[in-house]
Amino acid sequence: MTVEPMPTPMLERRAEAIEEEHGLDPIADRLERIAGKILPGGRLLEELRGRSIGHALHPVLTDLPLGCWTAATVLDLTGAEKHADAARRLVGTGVMLVAPTALSGLADWVGLRSTASRRVGVTHAMLNVVGGSVFATSWVLRRTGHVRAGVMAGLLGNAVVMVSGYLGSHLTMRRNEPSASAIDLD
Repeated sequence: MTVEPMPTPMLERRAEAIEEEHGLDPIADRLERIAGKILPGGRLLEELRGRSIGHALHPVLTDLPLGCWTAATVLDLTGAEKHADAARRLVGTGVMLVAPTALSGLADWVGLRSTASRRVGVTHAMLNVVGGSVFATSWVLRRTGHVRAGVMAGLLGNAVVMVSGYLGSHLTMRRNEPSASAIDLD
């Protein structure tokens, strides 16, 4: 019996197309220059990669804003008006956690081995900028009393960070990029 191969899922095809997208190279080059200015190297870079915990820091930190935003979404879907204050606080907390999460991701990104991985990584980063901005907008809308619009922005933000998360996973699972924990940090 011959088993037909499964068709390649749409998101995987898109991620593979991103790997070949030469138009991302100037953005990756610019990000590398920015990283060189804000990540001085040495011990700080090692800590952003997870030296003290013995494990990649970025995946751990991503759980924090994503967890806040997911909890806010659950509250929104179970009674947006009733849980408006708690959801707003969760969205705002998630937004505040973006900066350290992004710095740890940038520290991992500078260690990527291939041009294709850099392209996927820069797309992942750009989507996270969009997702974080949409959640910041959600927080402002909620803060100014526009709860429904804030909920809708939050749902959109969730969709963006889910796609971005797929690309982050693609880097480690499909591209076989080593996590920071696989890099000798001693």
